[in-house]
Amino acid sequence: MANNKKFVEEITSREEDFTQWYTDVVKKAELMSYSSVKGCMVIKPNGYAIWENIQKDLDKRFKETGVENVYMPMFIPESLLQKEKDHVEGFAPEVAWVTHGGEEELQERLCVRPTSETLFCDLYKDIIHSYRDLPKCYNQWCSVVRWEKTTRPFLRSSEFLWQEGHTVHATYEDAEARTIQMLDVYVKFAKEVLAIPMVKGQKTDKEKFAGAEATYTMEALMPDGKALQSGTSHNFGDGFAKAFGIQYTDKNNKLQYAYQTSWGLSTRLIGALIMVHGDDAGLCLPPKIAPVQVCVIPIQQKKEGVLDKAGEIYEELKAAGIRASIDDSDKSPGWKFSEAEMRGISLRIEIGPKDLQAGKCVIVRRDNRDKTECGLDEIVETVNLLMNNMQTDMYDRAKEYLDSHIDSATNYGEFVDKINKNPGFIKGMWCGDVACEEKIKEETTATSRCIPFEQEKIADTCVCCGKPAKKLVYWGKAY
Repeated sequence: MANNKKFVEEITSREEDFTQWYTDVVKKAELMSYSSVKGCMVIKPNGYAIWENIQKDLDKRFKETGVENVYMPMFIPESLLQKEKDHVEGFAPEVAWVTHGGEEELQERLCVRPTSETLFCDLYKDIIHSYRDLPKCYNQWCSVVRWEKTTRPFLRSSEFLWQEGHTVHATYEDAEARTIQMLDVYVKFAKEVLAIPMVKGQKTDKEKFAGAEATYTMEALMPDGKALQSGTSHNFGDGFAKAFGIQYTDKNNKLQYAYQTSWGLSTRLIGALIMVHGDDAGLCLPPKIAPVQVCVIPIQQKKEGVLDKAGEIYEELKAAGIRASIDDSDKSPGWKFSEAEMRGISLRIEIGPKDLQAGKCVIVRRDNRDKTECGLDEIVETVNLLMNNMQTDMYDRAKEYLDSHIDSATNYGEFVDKINKNPGFIKGMWCGDVACEEKIKEETTATSRCIPFEQEKIADTCVCCGKPAKKLVYWGKAY
């Protein structure tokens, strides 16, 4: 037990220092390591396996909506990037440039993609000619580079993995429907797989994506009370189409500009998983996303029959489609338990000589440490039941936390007091003036997170300036 205690003590308590706790977990759970390239990280097998599960589930959901995968170049010629003025200005501070090929200076600089709107537009202008060519619904899984000044593992890095969908439609209404549809895909995935509840809505013009007519977002709330923008979906209208000449001939043989959308989420979701569900023992992963759902741990494994039975259980779980592992190393049982908890393995199965004699094993849930005795002929059924319960319980706890950390304010004094003292979202009415957003950010560091789809009227006046209000906004401090 002494070794077990030391293993856990290497993680700073969340209560003591949340930021350090997060760093300790990502390193101790071997999700990543720091790279010799400033601002970039090495995603290790434990971390990449989570991303693979995210990718696998989301990719299926995308394809069910008619999306096809493609892959675009990672370099964008400067002249191509310059075609959409607002878009360029939005990304200019973060762009990395390639100026040389080998020893020779390039005639034109190449941007390392911060996002791929311009590349998709350049493709679409050549392959879309008629209304029969629409819609085009493409997505790519790739990495992008944004030269960040301040970085933090998974939450913000100079290079990160993501998916970016880019679609083209005949009408604004079709584009808007796709924009909302993909946001809903994200929110449903977050709930069903990540067990993370989201607040969804529209970004203000100040916070929307560069070049978009409308940006929609899902916002998660972390245990330190900060918001995390977790996925966005954008309606570009026909702005990019006009800049790049994406036109089609309609049913009346008239030339029309197309309408576009873009939507994406990234490895930032891994950071959300760590923070929302983790504890002082390390990761706690919902079963549907956990790379290893069950770890079989033999106790006193040198005793006759124990290791053989543990191996049989492991094979039985695998045959049932459960992601399982077995820890038959020579480490102490206490160390194995702590290691399984640190890595966020959803369940562990303990089997020892006494269990073997009694024809049972013990199954322990990672989230609440509840122990269940289980007959050796009921393991698969019991494991599936416990995983389903755990998935539901983890979402319910996260939802309860979110709901209990949404407050409201009707005037500026109340708003400032609550945003500084109460971690979480603050609901407040807004007049629509960007000056109020800027004042709130300057004086409190809080920003408008979204204008929720389900509007309430909690006051007649703006929470900042007192003028007549137009919309209810969720405000919060954010990563």
